[in-house]
Amino acid sequence: MMTPHGLRAILALPAKCACRSLFERDIDTLNDHILIDSSTPVATVTFNRPGKRNAISFAMWHQFSEILQELDADPDIRAVVITGAGDEAFSAGADIQDFEEHRSDSTKGRGYNDAVNGALKTLSDMATPTISMIRGFAVGGGCELAVATDLRIASEDSRMGIPVSKLGISIGHREMRGLVNLVGKGNALYILLSARLLDAQESLRIGLVNQVVKPEELHDYTYKLARDISYLAPLSHAVNKLTMQQVENTPSLENLTKEEADLPLTQFDTKDYQEGYQAFLEKRRPNFIGE
Repeated sequence: MMTPHGLRAILALPAKCACRSLFERDIDTLNDHILIDSSTPVATVTFNRPGKRNAISFAMWHQFSEILQELDADPDIRAVVITGAGDEAFSAGADIQDFEEHRSDSTKGRGYNDAVNGALKTLSDMATPTISMIRGFAVGGGCELAVATDLRIASEDSRMGIPVSKLGISIGHREMRGLVNLVGKGNALYILLSARLLDAQESLRIGLVNQVVKPEELHDYTYKLARDISYLAPLSHAVNKLTMQQVENTPSLENLTKEEADLPLTQFDTKDYQEGYQAFLEKRRPNFIGE
């Protein structure tokens, strides 16, 4: 039988642990520009700079990556909601005040891009499902961050776009791949070449978001979805996400290794599969433990 540790090794997932070191620290030691609610089973990460439309600084990208890694390693957290403080913005993207120090030339820009790329890679590689709860502006890096999450729920007053051509810059390969995979080449080019901000209905039409709801319904809708996801088998979520990455990376499926090809079979040897099967026979809700 495949052990939980063995399955996690195949999935290249972080070892789940009982540690909560990030959340046990005194709150004053954390940068209050990112707030963490580690309630289980759904955790929340909030960009907390409403006066700056929740712009993300260079330091915040690094901190965000660290936070995600620790959330992903917590066995009790089954879904993560990412949002912005206040009603005006999810995130307006990069903090313009960082540009002189971190983006004034290609050498400095490399370091900044590495920080963004690292955070978005951590986000897209998470085994734990992630949801962006979007109200107001999700622009530039804020939009790219939302694209990197698994799901995006937007309020009717949201506006999204990546107007980098107004600054004379372009987006990185990881952000480009995520955008093209999500909305297709034509829509990705429309977003980038026009530099327009899309309203909620247009974002929904092209697949940039999954659902659009009224502003007053956004919180309840998003957290109900997150809780529904959290009640399901976490290893199923992890395997589905990894299989999707493999399909994206190897579209023909001809060059999959045996380990990769056998990935969908690994769950038949888990306790969660036995629990799910038994619960189905007994007509009850399963109690999945991630093993």
